[in-house]
Amino acid sequence: MTELSMRPATAATEPVTTETTSAQEIADLRRAVSGPVWDPGDVDVVTELAGFNLAPSHEPVAVVAATSAADVAATVRWARVRGIGVGVVATGHADFSHRGVVVISTKRLDRCQVDAAERTVTVGAGVKWARVLEAAAPHGLSAVTGSSSDVGVVGFTTGGGIGPLVRRFGYGCDRVRRMQVVTGDGQVREVSPTQDAELFNAVLGGKDAAGIVVEMTVELVEMTRFYGGSIFFDGADASAVMHAWRTWQLGLTENTTTSIAILRMPDMEAAPPPLRGRTVVQVRVAHLGPEIEGLEVVSPMRRVATPIVDMVAEMPAGAIDAVHCDPTEPMLAWATGAFVDTVDDDTIDALLAAAGPQHELPVIMVELRAIGGAGMRGTAGCLPRAPYLMGVIAPMVPPLVDVVPAVGHGIVDALAPWSPGTVPVNFASPQTIAARPGACWTAEERARLTEVSRRVDPDGVLGGRRLGLR
Repeated sequence: MTELSMRPATAATEPVTTETTSAQEIADLRRAVSGPVWDPGDVDVVTELAGFNLAPSHEPVAVVAATSAADVAATVRWARVRGIGVGVVATGHADFSHRGVVVISTKRLDRCQVDAAERTVTVGAGVKWARVLEAAAPHGLSAVTGSSSDVGVVGFTTGGGIGPLVRRFGYGCDRVRRMQVVTGDGQVREVSPTQDAELFNAVLGGKDAAGIVVEMTVELVEMTRFYGGSIFFDGADASAVMHAWRTWQLGLTENTTTSIAILRMPDMEAAPPPLRGRTVVQVRVAHLGPEIEGLEVVSPMRRVATPIVDMVAEMPAGAIDAVHCDPTEPMLAWATGAFVDTVDDDTIDALLAAAGPQHELPVIMVELRAIGGAGMRGTAGCLPRAPYLMGVIAPMVPPLVDVVPAVGHGIVDALAPWSPGTVPVNFASPQTIAARPGACWTAEERARLTEVSRRVDPDGVLGGRRLGLR
């Protein structure tokens, strides 16, 4: 048994068929593509499908390491003829498992080309945000990234793209100008707001339900520096800090994006010594403006309680990871979340009652992000929008496989009175989707996405089934 198959399962991509794929069929696949192809018993499968999240347990019928859009299209056609589903893996941050399907790895699609005159970057599906930030910086440009620059551009953006600067720059999907997409019928299509706009919007928010993005051109933003980072307070101050944050963030302009989280820090060397083994409250802030202005903006939160660690300072644009301080080493992780319409004192009290420091919970982080502003005005993509977002991240270690989803969903349920009932697709756990198919979209968005998915993927070989749309 390989290391990969021994990892705890979360949920599987449901195959169209469970028939055994023959050696001859795998040989046919090898002849159809230029990149490497491995069968399930090949040791290289473990390395190829390994990513940041170590929790998924993959059992593919074959793995294709695509080197071009043609490889992706040929693999989809091969799968479609045989009634086999198709899964996609890039940087491996998701917690979905792929079983009984052919898995396409897009890691080798690594084009990253900045057009400074047009203020755009064109990237392949294997490119992470860190590479984009590095390439854009010499031109005085930056990008609408996620909370971690280790995340892939395509995966982040097709899930909507909610980052540390969302109130100023909007969702990541609002910055997409064009995409090259392979659809479930095996065609390579160019899409944009003016070229098959229905498919364009279905992919942005629908992940791989309607197509596999192999290349994307994204608008960059003018930014060289920002004032931001994290302030950590002791868990004993959680109520005071969280209620103060709620009031403070209401008065901020769109130049400031902020969030707050309860963190249960592990007693490990990876955690900073002052925080190690403690439950803390983390205030995150990213302000676009001069340092002297940022100091004034953040000062009310610095006076609420005595910080354990204060890491907020002026930073270069490429240091955007310092806002959330996400883990940098691979881990067994599980995540869920929900959009939130309103955050008042009762909302904060409900969150503290469900997940406050007084509880011993198998949860790493529970957060609230203020994501309104420009994020609410965007129109691209097939996804809901709301002024707030809550997220839950937990360790998916073997003893907790059955416990973590119940605890995580219980915390989300505590905020149900203030939630529209939808969750960003990048925050939707396999268990969330299984329990609430279509929770990632409104009824209208779900219907529109399903219609497009059926048009371009008539046999349902792509991710629509995994996402509860087929």
